[in-house]
Amino acid sequence: MFALALGLLALRFLPALPSFGWLLAMLLLALMLLPFRTSPLAFFLLGLSWACISAQWALDDRLRPALDGQTRWVEGRVVGLPQQTATGVRFELADSRSRNARLPKRIRLSWHGGPPVRSGERWRLAVTFKRPSGLLNFHGFDHEAWLLAQRIGATGSVKDGDRLTPARNAWRDTVRQRLLAVDARGREAGLAALVLGDGSGLAAEDWRVLQDTGTVHLLVISGQHIGLLAGLIYALIAGLARYGCWPRTWPWLPWACGLAFAAALGYGLLAGFGVPVQRACVMVGLVLLWRLRFRHLGIWWPLLLAMNGVLVLEPLASLQPGFWLSFAAVAVLVLSFGGRLGPWSVWQAWTRPQWLIAIGLFPVLLVLGLPISLSAPVANLFAVPWISLVVLPLALLGTALLAVPFVGEGVLWLAGGALDGLFSGLALLAGQLPAWIPAEVPLGYWLVSLAGAVLLLLPKGVPFRLLGWPMLLLAVFPPREPVPYGRVEVVQLDVGQGQALILRTRHHTLLYDAGPRSGETDLGARVVLPSLKKLGVGSLDMMLLSHADADHAGGAAAVARGLPIKRVVGGETRGLPAFLDTQACISGERWEWDGVSFELWQWPEAISGNPKSCVLQVQANGERLLLTGDIDRAAEQALLSSSLAVTTDWLQAPHHGSRSSSSRPFLQRLAPQSVLISRGRGNAFGHPHPQVVERYRALGSQVYDSAEQGAVRLQLGAFLPPVVARSQRRFWREPLP
Repeated sequence: MFALALGLLALRFLPALPSFGWLLAMLLLALMLLPFRTSPLAFFLLGLSWACISAQWALDDRLRPALDGQTRWVEGRVVGLPQQTATGVRFELADSRSRNARLPKRIRLSWHGGPPVRSGERWRLAVTFKRPSGLLNFHGFDHEAWLLAQRIGATGSVKDGDRLTPARNAWRDTVRQRLLAVDARGREAGLAALVLGDGSGLAAEDWRVLQDTGTVHLLVISGQHIGLLAGLIYALIAGLARYGCWPRTWPWLPWACGLAFAAALGYGLLAGFGVPVQRACVMVGLVLLWRLRFRHLGIWWPLLLAMNGVLVLEPLASLQPGFWLSFAAVAVLVLSFGGRLGPWSVWQAWTRPQWLIAIGLFPVLLVLGLPISLSAPVANLFAVPWISLVVLPLALLGTALLAVPFVGEGVLWLAGGALDGLFSGLALLAGQLPAWIPAEVPLGYWLVSLAGAVLLLLPKGVPFRLLGWPMLLLAVFPPREPVPYGRVEVVQLDVGQGQALILRTRHHTLLYDAGPRSGETDLGARVVLPSLKKLGVGSLDMMLLSHADADHAGGAAAVARGLPIKRVVGGETRGLPAFLDTQACISGERWEWDGVSFELWQWPEAISGNPKSCVLQVQANGERLLLTGDIDRAAEQALLSSSLAVTTDWLQAPHHGSRSSSSRPFLQRLAPQSVLISRGRGNAFGHPHPQVVERYRALGSQVYDSAEQGAVRLQLGAFLPPVVARSQRRFWREPLP
């Protein structure tokens, strides 16, 4: 069982999938070894082979490159729970068909300004297709891996459509609509998350509060909810039998175990059977089976069986952070509660698991790059029993009684009030202790931290147990290698159709542009701020905003709220938040940080907008970088008369490589060896223009495009080639072009 689990999990770490010949060889070797004592190796190979075959099926089901960017009419059935957003609706389409084109089995679509869409409906839609992709940064969320784990073979935007047939067998969506229609003190979306596992209706502020307090698991259906419901049903029947209220002709134990398991499966079906729910249902079933047979249940075997069950059914589950968190949390509890010489008191059983889970999950959250809640142990002390014993029973009871006039609505009103009170308390705690985003930790220090966490989870009396604390804290304060004197570490982040670059000298940090913001999507908060913290940046010496357009300055407010900033400079001061206290860009201003020189320039005749962009030249050890914002040809012509018009090693492509910029005289004067382009894949503006790219190629410039290569990291002053995020090989990523 352990060997099978290792083989299934190995898929997560493969840089590329083995060829058909290697797969066949592994399968044959596994079958040959099965009858012998080397069977663990056979099961490892069987697990790895099955995982690779399943992953290859998912990769083969992706949209063909020839259809990328094309608009086609497609027919299909809406599956899952559509998500209504402020600007439209997002949903998934299955059983899709299009004339003369083979489409993936599952497609994720967005419809800006579209009508309400219900699960189970069939639609005929005009869709502009995209191959699965996402922003790719060194420390960010891997959207491409998430899409593959969901077996989504394409994404797309809907241009037009007609409903062909109404919804059929869409009972989950019907329940959600009923829940969202009741008066639950403004917490209807929270109740839908508890009952159905649908968190799409929760506001961004609610998600922030849950993340800051480490209570996300309480509003997204987890094993705790499944186990609680099964336990309540079992305890109810056992109590009835004990006091003589259960029919004597019905043996109470088989009924208690059967009904408890049926309740767990029913709740799992209502929740959509995610990975934590699958794990919980398997483990609950094993516990009840062993209880029915009066057998002693081992500690690790049920957990191992649940893991194998989940991975055999869906080998790609290991690509999801929730898989690792779910099983790691249960493993921490098993390790902490198992093997003790005496029972804990009620107070210890209530308080200790929260601290032990916080310690045990610390290395897991660290390696997954997720925020770590400092207030989680305290928040969960009162949040777990409040949700488990008050809110969840009321929410499930109210949902079951919705068919009874006024009764179900009344119970849900009480549940909503209880949930609202909890959120009020969590918001106060989150305001005092927001989530901590730790800096990147080298692998060696992380392994020491992991060993320290395991030591601290062991019972008292284990030799050297207290050494776990300094070992664990080594990941909190790891030694860092500073940027060499006279050099600059430059990171161009992948922020889609926008721009953000981080420049770090030995003791100073500058942010040039802060990423885009559009509606509820703020990449300053989602990408720029986490990336700064992952690099160990505690404050900014300067945030330089080239101009006030939303794709360059939209994320500035989020960055300013998350980090102290000594000085904000902008090419435009109008259009930026007043609290930033932005200073105007002064052409000709120079300064030096740690042996690196900086100089600003702005076209004095520019009135506003792109031509008014504040240009920054950086020179380190004779190697130059020029950041140009969105200047146009007229501003480029004016720049040729300034001191910045010299040979440049690195050029940030003006205006994302648009046709209105990168004029031939400008490029010939600067003669850049390398060009950085920051833009969104398949953007509506056609950036970069093919003619502009051809000019770069004609000069012999090496082009680094964020849409194709992801984030780019280089060390200015070292005259070395850069590192691009897509060069980190993963089997689910398309290779570099």
